[in-house]
Amino acid sequence: MMSEFASDEPAEDEESGGNILEMTIPQEQAGQRADKALAALCSDLSRTRIQALIEEGQVSVNGEVLDSASRKLEAADDVRIVMPAPVPSVPEAEDLPLDIVYEDEDLLVINKAAGMVVHPGAGNWSGTLVNALLHHCADSLSGIGGVVRPGIVHRLDKDTSGLMIVAKNDRAHRHLAAQLSDRSLSRTYFAVVMGVPMPIKGVIDQPIGRDKTSRLKMSTRGTNLRDARTHYLVTERYGEACSLIQCHLETGRTHQIRVHMQLLGYPLVGDPLYGPQRTALSSKLKKSRYDAEIIEEVCNFSRQALHAAAIEFIHPRTETVLEFEIEPPEDFSNLLKTLQK
Repeated sequence: MMSEFASDEPAEDEESGGNILEMTIPQEQAGQRADKALAALCSDLSRTRIQALIEEGQVSVNGEVLDSASRKLEAADDVRIVMPAPVPSVPEAEDLPLDIVYEDEDLLVINKAAGMVVHPGAGNWSGTLVNALLHHCADSLSGIGGVVRPGIVHRLDKDTSGLMIVAKNDRAHRHLAAQLSDRSLSRTYFAVVMGVPMPIKGVIDQPIGRDKTSRLKMSTRGTNLRDARTHYLVTERYGEACSLIQCHLETGRTHQIRVHMQLLGYPLVGDPLYGPQRTALSSKLKKSRYDAEIIEEVCNFSRQALHAAAIEFIHPRTETVLEFEIEPPEDFSNLLKTLQK
């Protein structure tokens, strides 16, 4: 049952497939912790569920994402809760194409295609990497945490292409996760950015957290900030309009390269969340004397120009060092060829 302070008809959230609750905090709940107050007002939601929604960035107060369940609410605060559609308890195995670079009894190295979501979730219950892995590894998964599922050691954004490691068992997952934590697992990316970063080599050391106003974005001025360090190197210049940069991650925060390069003032070409304005990119290209056809092609690049090109790690069983590299996919390669003109 919904609180009388919430809207009578919950709005549908198009992105999550779930509902939105909107309410105004009454005097009776003023001064209470957010999780306690909202649990009292939303009888259909437990306090634990509300805490999880706050952690996921699904709760906002007066237009800003709520950063802590312990924050005290005030009378007349406007609260918005996005409730994603329920996630199926067990993802279904699906026979989907996979580009497997390496596989043994403990792990796989996958070349993820741009456009493929890693985990099933709101709006993407099928067609994900996990669905494909459950089918491919049906007879070789011993499971993670007691559940027969692949262990995703690190993620790539939906529209980022390139190399990922997947564990088949608990032992491999623990070892690889430890390497990710102690930074002995090395990842190298290539990105096309607007402009030419100066200096051409550097380190961006700025913590990243969830953006205070948009639950879809991350920010260096966000909530629950965590350390983030990105090493970058300009490897090719295309006039003053764009450049190809190599990035090495010490940490693996959500959207890390995308946020850090935007912070420097050199956002990724094609990035729908952090990318350059079309007019700004077009102006840069014109100044570098690109013709109209090329300008149109670059400005219409359909995803963030980011590719996970190389990965190095210690095998959890043999303790040998494994290194893998993969060429960028066709759309990324064509973008570089276009800029080279």
